[in-house]
Amino acid sequence: MTIRAIIAGLILAAAPGCQSQPRETAADVVLRGGRIVTVDDKVPEAQALAASGGKIVAVTTDADIARYIGPSTQVIDLGGKLAIPGFIEGHGHFTGIGQNRINLDLITTTSWDEIVRMVADAAAKAKPGEWIIGRGWHQSKWTAPPQPNVEGFPLHASLDKVSPNNPVALTHASGHAAFVNQKVMELSGIGRDTKNPVGGEILKDREGNPTGLLRETAQGLVKRPPTTEEDIRRQLALADEEVIHKGITTIHDAGSSFATIDLVKKMVDEGKLHVRLWMMIREPNPSLQENIGRHRMVGYGNNQLTVRAIKVTADGALGSRGAWLLEPYSDKPDSNGLRPMTIDTLPETAQIAIDHEIQLCVHAIGDRANREVLTIFENAFRKNNKDGKALRWRIEHAQHLSGADIPRFGQLGVIASMQPIHATSDAVFVPARLGDKRTEEGAYVWQKLMKSGAVVTSGTDAPVENVDPIPNYYAAVTRKMADGRAFYPDQRMSRMEALRSYTILNAFAAFEEDIKGSLTTGKLADITVLSKDITTVPAEEIKSAKVVYTIIGGKIAYGPVTPN
Repeated sequence: MTIRAIIAGLILAAAPGCQSQPRETAADVVLRGGRIVTVDDKVPEAQALAASGGKIVAVTTDADIARYIGPSTQVIDLGGKLAIPGFIEGHGHFTGIGQNRINLDLITTTSWDEIVRMVADAAAKAKPGEWIIGRGWHQSKWTAPPQPNVEGFPLHASLDKVSPNNPVALTHASGHAAFVNQKVMELSGIGRDTKNPVGGEILKDREGNPTGLLRETAQGLVKRPPTTEEDIRRQLALADEEVIHKGITTIHDAGSSFATIDLVKKMVDEGKLHVRLWMMIREPNPSLQENIGRHRMVGYGNNQLTVRAIKVTADGALGSRGAWLLEPYSDKPDSNGLRPMTIDTLPETAQIAIDHEIQLCVHAIGDRANREVLTIFENAFRKNNKDGKALRWRIEHAQHLSGADIPRFGQLGVIASMQPIHATSDAVFVPARLGDKRTEEGAYVWQKLMKSGAVVTSGTDAPVENVDPIPNYYAAVTRKMADGRAFYPDQRMSRMEALRSYTILNAFAAFEEDIKGSLTTGKLADITVLSKDITTVPAEEIKSAKVVYTIIGGKIAYGPVTPN
């Protein structure tokens, strides 16, 4: 070696940072210059992060991160913005999110007249016989009840007038009721002599004529046109686009058929989806027994698809008075809600779940439904000599509880998979349905559940609510209603409790805490970057935070492409 080469080598070695930049450690992507909240107790905060091969390789300082930057490293300057673990939507309906992008979105409507106008506009553009579908209305959130009405619900004549030749089916925001016009009832054979199905109700007027409102299982009487594979593909693609734009890197899909799961798997193989999916199977017991073995999968497609849970519905929704209560509704003393058929078959479902080492997730909103489900869970654990905390079974919603049942969540290890925005959205009618005593005792009692030792997770139940995590997080930490009043604020979460419920605890609820949920070396590089620090800004500023980047497996799924 020449003297010149030796000197050159010494100069290069002495150059600042050069020794910490060996080519073999260069990362695929580096984030620096911001505040990184890791949700990892060992390293709670950092300034910079590096990822390679889809996983996090360093969580460190701006000064130290230089050694991970090579010629091909994509460097994202956070500019002081907040990076957090990718949001995990804890309970959403994936195809439903896509459907809402196609059909009439009624979530923000404030009157029946507004909905009728929307249907009239759609009917004017529709071909004769074409179905008009919508979702999102809620009679308790209208500024005034429609006239005439039965139990606050309108009559179908108003829809018949604007859409005489087109079937109209408008699903309640909760998904537990639907309103249809006369054309739908004619096509479906629904009339004054049609009997209520088990677990459902055809609401009728004083003369015994159907009003158009179908509660719970009565919705199944509607004979809708068949859905094609191309229809579902479009819904899945639109849902994927929606959630990644909202900073979501994983979604817990709250119930899909085997056919939909097969199509999701196919789209994963084709590279047509970005978000990671953790899916619950919604099928009757005979179908579960026959098919569950070949559909159970964990981490398929480079951790993009996991199917390891069963979904069952144990009652309806409070808004439609379908939630199953221990005592009658305060505003309808002749009703305790609707008892579903599934409660009788749930013990068998529980055994199927145990036999196949798969989680059981049960929708339960009313205090009676929650009590029944907790007891069925407890009996299954005892019968099979199982530790409930190890099984991580879940109650989806757990909205309205008897004080006597709150401690059972922690004792049994049952996860309360909840939706903070339901509390602030539903608060306008909850006291009317339950009365003040029951509301204070057990309505959306996050702190009481956490103090019992229960894991409480966050989701939106989209498309019941918008899938956007920001308003949901705001609801969790403020419990503020639209008018500014706080709904039993003693039950609100701290900023970090809310963030944990949306990240690491949702990962835990899916047996995925070892690979996601925190920004930890070795875990998947799933990251959400926000325009504002939602953990520190004044509470009202949380609502204006925007998603800047959604990064999944170290790749930008949403956000500007940043040059090296």
